[in-house]
Amino acid sequence: MTEPNIEGEDASPPIKAAVLHELGVPEYGEFPAPSAGGGHEIVEVRAAGLNPVDVSISAGRFYAGAPALPCVAGREGVGMLGDTRVYFDTPVAPYGSMAERALIDPAGTYPLPDALDDGVAVALGISGLAAWLALDWRAHLEEGEHVLVLGASGVLGQIAVQAAKHLGAARVVAAARSTDGLERARELGADAVVRLGEAELAGALSEAAQQRIDVVVDPLFGEPFAAAIEAASFGARLVTLGASAGASATILSAPIRGKMLQIMGHANFAAPPEVKRAAYLRMAELAIAGRLRVEVERMPLADVRAAWERLAEGAHRKIVLVP
Repeated sequence: MTEPNIEGEDASPPIKAAVLHELGVPEYGEFPAPSAGGGHEIVEVRAAGLNPVDVSISAGRFYAGAPALPCVAGREGVGMLGDTRVYFDTPVAPYGSMAERALIDPAGTYPLPDALDDGVAVALGISGLAAWLALDWRAHLEEGEHVLVLGASGVLGQIAVQAAKHLGAARVVAAARSTDGLERARELGADAVVRLGEAELAGALSEAAQQRIDVVVDPLFGEPFAAAIEAASFGARLVTLGASAGASATILSAPIRGKMLQIMGHANFAAPPEVKRAAYLRMAELAIAGRLRVEVERMPLADVRAAWERLAEGAHRKIVLVP
C-alpha cells in the first residue's frame, strides 16, 4: 500500500481533528482532509476511543517510537465505511481516529450489529481485546481455574473480570485502589476484592483467591505485579499488559523458579487477525445480550484536552470522543 499524501492538489476542505503538532497533548483544530487510494479508504468517524496507549504515543513514550509530526491522534474508533458501520483500529498515519474522517485499512475493520452502541463498540476494541485475549489467547484459561485481575477498576480490568467468568473461571479476584471500582467489580461478577495498598498485599491476594491463583491479568506492573508473583500458584501464568503502576518492578527469582511461573507480555497487534475478530464478535454478542457491561463517558472532540485530563484522573468509564 502506498503512503498517504496530505498535500494533494485537489484536497478537500480541512477536517476538524485532535492534532499533535508537538509531543504531548493534541490540540483541537484543522488538519488536511484524507484522500482514499492505494488500498486505503475513508471512514466517517462517529466515535473515537481514548486509551492509555494514545497518551503514551502522543508523549513519545511508546515502545514502537514517537510518531511523525504533525499527525492526528487516536488508534481506534467507530464510523461509517460507505453504508456500513464498522469498528476500526487500523488508521493510516498521519490520520488517527480522533477526527471527523480518518484514513484506514478496510481489511482491519469489523462490521457492527445494529444493536451495539457506538461507545460500547469502541470499548470492546483496544481495552476489550486486551482483556479477552490475555485470558484466552495468551494464558489459555481453563475451566475451573482461579483468576486475579489487577487494576480491576479500569475499563480493561472490568472487562477482564467479566471475560474470565465467560471463559470458565471458577473464582475471580479483583484488585484495585478505588473502593467504588471494587464495588463495581463485585457487581460485574468478581467473587472477592482486594484493595491495593495493603501492607501484606501478596497474602491478601492469596487469601482472597482461596490460596489458588492460576492466571493473572496485569495492566499495572510495579509493586502489584511483584505481589502477584509471590501470591501465584505453582505453574501460574501471568500476563502483563501495561505499566500504570510503574515501568519497573523489583521481583524475586525464587518464586518464579520454584513455582515454575510463566510470565508473558501481550499486545493486541501480535494476535492473528482471525483470533482478534472472533474475540471481538464474541464480546459484541455478549454486550448486546446484556451479559458484558461497560460504562461509557462521551465527550466532544473539541474537548480533547479535557479528555486527556479525565483519563489522567483515573476514569473508570470508557472515554469516547464524538466529532
